[in-house]
Parts: sequence; C-alpha cells; structure tokens
Amino acid sequence: MIVSTLRIKLYAPMCHSLKDKRMIVKSIVQRARNKFNISIAEIEEQDLYQTIVIGVACVSTGRVQANAVLNEVIRFIEENTEAEITDFLFEDR
Repeated sequence: MIVSTLRIKLYAPMCHSLKDKRMIVKSIVQRARNKFNISIAEIEEQDLYQTIVIGVACVSTGRVQANAVLNEVIRFIEENTEAEITDFLFEDR
C-alpha cells in the first residue's frame, strides 16, 4: 500500500475577505473529492484571505498510479479556479 500526499499552495488575489476565500476553497475541495477518490482539505493559513493551502492524500497499490492521480488533481485545480498555484510538494510513504 502506498500513501501519496500533496501540499498545494495557491494565491488568490481576487479574495478580499475570508468569505470569498471560503467559497473558492469549498468549490475546489468538493469538486476534486467528487471527481477523484481522494482525501482533500484546507490545512494551513486559514486566517489569511489570499493564501490557500490544501492537502491531498491518495492511497493506492502503486506509487506511479498514486502520483498520476495527484498530478491530475493539480491539473484539475489549475483549470478550475482563478487562483494561481505558487507551490506544491509531493511525498510518498
């Protein structure tokens, strides 16, 4: 069993309040959870309204498959939000 994790940091200049940020985060999390079989949540910087940090976990039988799913998650987020991905980090266990 392989557990791969992904930490994605996004910059959302269009957010002017935590309410704006919450709408973006909720949309990303719900849509990604429905499209992929992953665990996903906002994990850091919850009090900063233009910075979004999302954690994603994928369990699989192979490292290649898990990383392929996480790469698709990155692509999905890039295509479905105006927020800009500024950093991401993969980890395998």
